[in-house]
Amino acid sequence: MKKIKINSFLLFFVLLFGATVSAQVKKWTIQECVEYALKNNISIKQSELDARTTDIDKKLAIGNFLPSLNAGASHSWNIGLNQNITTGLLENQTIQYTSASLNSDITIYNGLQNQNRLRRAKLSQLAAQYQLTKMQDDISLYVANAYLDILFNRENLKVQQAQLTNDEKQLVRSQELVDAGVVPRGDLLDMKATVAADKQKTVAAENSLLISRLSLAQLLNLEDFQNFDIADVDMEAKPSAVMAETPEAIVEKANQVRVEIKIAQSNLDIAEKDIKIARGAMQPTLTGFYSFSTRASYSDRVTGATIDAASPTSIIGQVEGTGQNVLQPNYLPVFSKAAPVFEQFSDNKGHNFGLQLNVPIFNGFSARGNVEKSKVNYEKTKNAFTQAKLDLETNVYKAITDAKGALNTYEASLTTAEARQEAFNYAKEKYAVGMMNAFDFNQSQTLYTTAQSDVIRAKYDYIFKMKVVELYFGIPIIQKQ
Repeated sequence: MKKIKINSFLLFFVLLFGATVSAQVKKWTIQECVEYALKNNISIKQSELDARTTDIDKKLAIGNFLPSLNAGASHSWNIGLNQNITTGLLENQTIQYTSASLNSDITIYNGLQNQNRLRRAKLSQLAAQYQLTKMQDDISLYVANAYLDILFNRENLKVQQAQLTNDEKQLVRSQELVDAGVVPRGDLLDMKATVAADKQKTVAAENSLLISRLSLAQLLNLEDFQNFDIADVDMEAKPSAVMAETPEAIVEKANQVRVEIKIAQSNLDIAEKDIKIARGAMQPTLTGFYSFSTRASYSDRVTGATIDAASPTSIIGQVEGTGQNVLQPNYLPVFSKAAPVFEQFSDNKGHNFGLQLNVPIFNGFSARGNVEKSKVNYEKTKNAFTQAKLDLETNVYKAITDAKGALNTYEASLTTAEARQEAFNYAKEKYAVGMMNAFDFNQSQTLYTTAQSDVIRAKYDYIFKMKVVELYFGIPIIQKQ
């Protein structure tokens, strides 16, 4: 009795653990996949970093309007023959000096280059945001395509598995018919070959499903793709209201909402600002400056004078007529220790300020060459803007044509699948009574299975191409909740 209780407890634990693990497997919806990719996809992270770089460039452009301020200090030892800054005499000694300075300058006028650089930085910031939006749209479209690819491979796998199951039943039936002498043994061998081929197709379908899951997991930047799976969704291939619009209306809407045109326009505006910045370098520059400096010495200083006891006087001339010598007292300087450092800093401080004008006259054609290069780049950007509008129009018309073609293909595949199903049902009836050989029966079944796969493929191809048209019309891949 005790053993039965223990086994029951283990069974309960295993079932509970299995249920817990099963519950932990997350089934991702298409909205969850897109939202996760927008936060974690590597390409989007790169675009976000590019946008942050433009924010920094804008701060630097604002900083050009502010004055610069730099402080400096030094302490030196002069050893040997050098001038004493206190006495002005050349002396053979070691003297220490400390100096400090504060410098500032501000650009008053430089051909409006700072103003145009700030405007350019704002345009670059806007272009980076447009580029980020485009990357988000592209990744959303890639995720939707990968998601639909998984759904297609999953349904295709079900079709292959169903065919394998049906052929295995037919193999058993063929064995019975051969044993009863109703059909020849060759039909049994054909059926065995068909079952083997079905197993190969099933394995290939399983691999395709695994690869499509891996592709979507990589787009989401997931590491644990082994446990990644999407929710079971039955997506309908219903027509979109956008297709009721004329191609001209869709193109006009795309020109308004798509960021490709906005990016091209921003790049054109940036190129125009580059011309103005280059022209500004050819104008005079007016700069204001201010500097403060002070110093201190650690050598002895002169504080007074006294008569030279060894030679109190010296003859500097004679009185004309009398010949009397003219004497001058000889003084010797009286030295004392250096004044306190901060007192010297206060006594030796000085200010320097003013304006500096720089007029460019000749600089090796660099300024004028930069203007010409900026003009050439502007023309190239203008051509790129025109090309972007043409490309968008072409892409819209192509998307509309692809969507219409995908719809026609889907409707035709439904008709074909219906006819193949009727033909296969008739073939099963004939094969069951021995009126059809295994080869012809297998051909009919293969045609029906292919038609089923074609329906699934055409269905998801139409859904994706409709998403592309809707995106050009301003309808996002997923609706934000």
